[in-house]
Amino acid sequence: MTNYTNLLKEYDLKVTPQRVAIVEELYKNGHMNIDDLYKKLLSKFPSVSLATIYKNINAMIEKVFLSEVKIPNSKSVYELVKTEHAHLVCSCCGHIEDVMLDASSILSEASKLSSFKIDSTNIVLSGLCPKCSK
Repeated sequence: MTNYTNLLKEYDLKVTPQRVAIVEELYKNGHMNIDDLYKKLLSKFPSVSLATIYKNINAMIEKVFLSEVKIPNSKSVYELVKTEHAHLVCSCCGHIEDVMLDASSILSEASKLSSFKIDSTNIVLSGLCPKCSK
C-alpha cells in the first residue's frame, strides 16, 4: 500500500485528510476531472466544497505533484506527476491511457522549425480504443 501522507510530505505539501483522499483517488483512478473527484470526495467528506477541491488541486500543481492534462473538447483531467508520456484519448468513450514515448526528436524538430524554446509538453492523441474500434 502506498503511503499518501509521505508522498505529500516529500513535496512539502501540508497533509490534510482531503489532500490524502485526493491523492488516493488519483492513484487508484489515474486520470480524473474535478467533478468526478468532487463526487468521490463527497462520500468521504460530506461538507467538502468544490472550492476546497480546486484550491488543493492548484496547490499540488504548483508543487509539481500533480499535472493538468488538457483534453480537447472535454474537461481537463489531473494525474500524479510521472515521467514524460503521451495520452491516448478515445474519441468515443473518453477512456484515457498513458503511453511512454520518446518525443525528443519531435521536440527538437519543432524547436528548430519555430525558434521556440520549448519548456513543457502535453501530447494528447485522439482515436478509438480497442473496445470502441470493434
